[in-house]
Amino acid sequence: MLQDGLGEVLERLYRRYNRREYVSPDPLQFLYNYDDLLDREIVGLIASSLAYGNVKQIIRSVEDVLRRIGGEPRRYLVLAKGQEIRKDLHGFKHRFTDGSHMAEMLLAIKEVIMGYGSIYNGFLSLVKDEDPNILPALTRFVDLLDKKRRLLFLIPSPDDKSPCKRLNLFLRWMVRKDEVDPGGWCEISPSKLIYPVDTHMHKIALSLGITRRKNPSLGCAVEITRAFSKFSPHDPVKYDFVLTRFGIRGEQRIWSELKDWFVRHELP
Repeated sequence: MLQDGLGEVLERLYRRYNRREYVSPDPLQFLYNYDDLLDREIVGLIASSLAYGNVKQIIRSVEDVLRRIGGEPRRYLVLAKGQEIRKDLHGFKHRFTDGSHMAEMLLAIKEVIMGYGSIYNGFLSLVKDEDPNILPALTRFVDLLDKKRRLLFLIPSPDDKSPCKRLNLFLRWMVRKDEVDPGGWCEISPSKLIYPVDTHMHKIALSLGITRRKNPSLGCAVEITRAFSKFSPHDPVKYDFVLTRFGIRGEQRIWSELKDWFVRHELP
């Protein structure tokens, strides 16, 4: 049950903390280095796919991949042969992801680019007006990108009941446009986005009383999104950045404001 006054607290936090000065360390920071959308969407998919584990390690790993492919990611993928890509990614390691996994992902991105001109065009071709949210298009996109299902960990599908936290994070970056999210995928409505839910966001949602689900499942992500859409129906995912700051950056001021709200409503 949604509590009185939570919407006002969320809006105040958004106005105060949804700023670039609060981004780093976050894999999102890499997207700001690319003005060309054709490069930025490639960087976004790389950065979001590696957004698991310790944030410092995530930053190092994304830096490593981008160093290996150079400063023009789209040009690199268009010109590089498969053997060259595999060679350039040899030796890369990020927890469960090694160079062979990342090379396969880059080759999958290359195939989409060669077929559609861009990741955006490929994704947009899969969006249908009747879809209730972005999940059906995301399922089709994973099928397009990973036809042989070799990249299940890097790009899981909603069909597998995964909350698809990292892919939903990628879509937040690419679809939303404000001081933090750079956007560019302007023909997709932010109202269709789903919250990038991991254990941290799940705990926040439990504390706020907007879910009672015990695990951060796909159903949990949809439920959380539906709850926040009551406060911001046209852009329900707008609060994701500020709510995750105190987990990533240790912004205790944000948590203090939420704790004040908890105390007023006798929540734990």
